[in-house]
Amino acid sequence: MSDELKKPGQIAQQSGQYEITGPRGGGTGEERTVTKGEPLPPTPQAGQRYKLVDRTKHKGSK
Repeated sequence: MSDELKKPGQIAQQSGQYEITGPRGGGTGEERTVTKGEPLPPTPQAGQRYKLVDRTKHKGSK
């Protein structure tokens, strides 16, 4: 998994479940499903970011 935090509005490089993290990087337990190439949605509070926690598995892909 990528430990890189993404800002709302950035384009998702991979499809999957993205967890909303707090301003200091701690998980909130809230997740959003985002498709590759789509922008990450707005977060409920300012300063929050996204972390990819469960990459989508595509049948036939390696």
